[in-house]
Amino acid sequence: MIKKVGVLGAGQMGNGIAHVFAQYGFSVVLFDIAAAQLEKAVATIQQNLERQAKKGTIPESLIAETISRITTTQNMSDLSGVDFAVEAVTENESLKLEIFRQLDATVQPSAYLASNTSSIPITKIAAVTKRPDKVIGMHFMNPVPLMKLVEIIRGHATSDETFAVTSDLVAKLEKEMAVSQDYPGFIVNRILMPMINEAAFALYEGIATAEDIDKGMKLGTNQPMGPLTLADFIGLDTCLAIMNVLYDGFKDPKYRPCPLLVKMVNAGYMGRKSGRGFYTY
Repeated sequence: MIKKVGVLGAGQMGNGIAHVFAQYGFSVVLFDIAAAQLEKAVATIQQNLERQAKKGTIPESLIAETISRITTTQNMSDLSGVDFAVEAVTENESLKLEIFRQLDATVQPSAYLASNTSSIPITKIAAVTKRPDKVIGMHFMNPVPLMKLVEIIRGHATSDETFAVTSDLVAKLEKEMAVSQDYPGFIVNRILMPMINEAAFALYEGIATAEDIDKGMKLGTNQPMGPLTLADFIGLDTCLAIMNVLYDGFKDPKYRPCPLLVKMVNAGYMGRKSGRGFYTY
């Protein structure tokens, strides 16, 4: 029975994951190496809960109740008693592998370990632990409190028990599950990122302006936002990292990152979070 959940990384994804687990009655330990990031995460969760209450999707009494279930820490040893841990740090393979080595050595042997990675192989992550059967991919969509989908990825060694426990958690969070095999990009990013990359190529080759590319896809295919706007929202560095995972994983030139995307990331144009991407914020 999962009662206590650890969340590693208090950024955009981590605070959203902590939010939903706490909202649905789980005790949450939110870990990050930066105190300022933890403070910002709790403030963001508070704001998002207040927004939900204003819209009438949750009762006002749930705000304080949810916040009270979240403990923040800069010390990984405070995760030792969790039943289930979700890693949500930056999409950087070497960092994730190091986190999983430490996490495996920290949490109790019965605990399950999940990664919110959007593209890095779960089998590779699981292999650095002594419990590869208890490691699974649990890829939430952004923004976590609003998006219904959780992509579940079974690594080569993931047990049926681990899969069942994770499926049960998804249901308890009132989310929907899509199950993917463990290949680069899984389902969503295998399809989404090449579309974003192709939109960047259309801009790079002068086919149309960013505005017209986005208008064409938004109004022509009924997407809520155009691919370049979406890329800015996700973060151009994250889009590039995922394209590199696809390119390296399949060795197929169709996944070659657009040179314009590479140049923009090198220039520090990361999208909304840096104030400049395909658009200026």
